[in-house]
Amino acid sequence: MTVTGIRKVALVTGAGSGIGRASAVRLAEHGFSVVLAGRRQAALDAVVEQARAVGGEAAAVPCDVTDAASVDALFKTIRERYGRLDLLFNNAGRSGSPVDIDELDINEWRSVVDTNLTGVFLCTRAAFGLMKTQNPRGGRIINNGSISAHAPRPNSIAYTATKHAITGLTKAVSLDGRKYDIVCGQIDIGNAATEMAERMARGVPQANGEIAVEPLMDVQHVADAILHMAQLPLSANVQFMTIMASKMPFVGRG
Repeated sequence: MTVTGIRKVALVTGAGSGIGRASAVRLAEHGFSVVLAGRRQAALDAVVEQARAVGGEAAAVPCDVTDAASVDALFKTIRERYGRLDLLFNNAGRSGSPVDIDELDINEWRSVVDTNLTGVFLCTRAAFGLMKTQNPRGGRIINNGSISAHAPRPNSIAYTATKHAITGLTKAVSLDGRKYDIVCGQIDIGNAATEMAERMARGVPQANGEIAVEPLMDVQHVADAILHMAQLPLSANVQFMTIMASKMPFVGRG
């Protein structure tokens, strides 16, 4: 996967675990130079080793996506080391406490919004500025929207609100990027088997008040979907993709 004979460069946020880790390793395995962003250096270093084990190239750059200065430093490193960026996977995110709306602390609300929405904006803003001026021009941005971009789980107002907002951000970037050959799509993921989804196998609250175990799918299917989106030419775009455990309670009435 190259641009004029050199490796394409990908940035994955939240790359130290789960979907970010699996996607980063799969991209590296298929020829991307992958920049791994996250808050935990040790976790990122472990993913670098995984990428190298499959013959890939990866570099760990610690970053807090909620901090504009930290994001600026991340993109300064990308400019200096690679001179361009071909793919941004906005994957970093967090959930809030599963409590009634009136019990959610304002500071926790702001933390979820800062990570899931403002962090995506900050990384997208920086990537957009680089992609529109690099040569060859353009690039691809993929946002992790989640099934919660469509329907909420009980007691998830902060997470659900931010994921619905990501859909609007995706559409706006897709439109505004046209004149610069920047494409933007969204992947909405349901019940991939990661650390964050372990609770699904133990049973989680349903809309009718019951607690039920939910099916999970292998996270590698998500990594494969990201790779497919990433490998498309800029003349084609997966605007929205939903990939989910087939029997999870999403389609239908519970």
